[in-house]
Amino acid sequence: MVERLLPSDDPIAEEVLEWTIKRDSKDITQLMRWMETTEIRRDRQVLLNRAMDLMDEIQYALNRLNELR
Repeated sequence: MVERLLPSDDPIAEEVLEWTIKRDSKDITQLMRWMETTEIRRDRQVLLNRAMDLMDEIQYALNRLNELR
């Protein structure tokens, strides 16, 4: 994390949001690995939908981080 002159308005929320981004990124990576190995169309759709939900969560976290900084 980059050092800033002024502290965050909510350092705890900032830590949680950073953790969420890292965790969701890892989860998306795993979902994509599973998608490579499955051949059932419905399973692929379920995995893709979950990955997209996690990407939405990352987008929300990024927006909240911008608000806090």
